[in-house]
Amino acid sequence: PPVMLVELLFQAACVSLFLPGGQGRVYPGRKKPASFAVERRRVGPHVCFSGFGSGCCPGWMLSPGSGQCTLPLCSFGCGSGLCIAPNLCSCPDGEQGITCPEPPGTCGEYGCDISCNHGGCQEVARVCPLGFSMVETANGIRCTDIDECLSAACEGLCVNTEGGFVCECGPGMQLSTDRHSCQDTDECLATPCQHRCKNSIGSYRCSCRPGYHLHGNRHSCV
Repeated sequence: PPVMLVELLFQAACVSLFLPGGQGRVYPGRKKPASFAVERRRVGPHVCFSGFGSGCCPGWMLSPGSGQCTLPLCSFGCGSGLCIAPNLCSCPDGEQGITCPEPPGTCGEYGCDISCNHGGCQEVARVCPLGFSMVETANGIRCTDIDECLSAACEGLCVNTEGGFVCECGPGMQLSTDRHSCQDTDECLATPCQHRCKNSIGSYRCSCRPGYHLHGNRHSCV
C-alpha cells in the first residue's frame, strides 16, 4: 500500500549517526534522492526525508546560528553539563550519561518547578514568602501559612498570624523586649492603692497606715 511505501522510504532515508567529519550515512538498500546531497549540505547531516519534505532526525534540532540539523537533544537535561549527542551528556566531573547528577539540595525547602532550557529541561527552585511553605494539592502547588506556634519558644501564649506569630502574656505580666519571655508588671507604679501598695508576681496588694483598716473594695482605707 502507498502508506507503507512512504513509511519505508522515510525510515530508509533517516540519517541518525554522527560520524567524524560531520558526514551522514544513509541506510543501505535504497538509492538516495537526486537532491539529497544538495539538501544535506544545506541543512546539515542529521536530516530525515519523507515523501512530503524533510526535517531533523529524532534526537537532533536546528542550530539557531546555521539553520542546520546539528544540535543534539538531551530530553532529560544535562544540568550544569553539556549535551554532546542525543541523550548523551558530558558532565563537569568528566563522566558521560543520559543526564548529569544535580548537587543535593539545589531546590531548597520549597521544591522545584520544571523549566525548559536548551536541549531539555531543568529544575528551578520555587520560593514562597517568609512564613509560608509550599504544599502540593489536588489543584496544584500553593503557599500555605506555617504555624510557627508548633515550634515557637513563647513563655506565655503563642498566637499564630499569617506569615508569623506573636507571644502574649497573662494578666499582671508583660512581654519582655525579646518578644518571647514574660516579666511581671509592677501594678503599684499606677498607684492603685490609697495608702500602701505591695507588688507581687502577676498581682499586687493594698494595705493601710496604722489607725486605718482596708475598705471592702480592697483599695481604700477607712
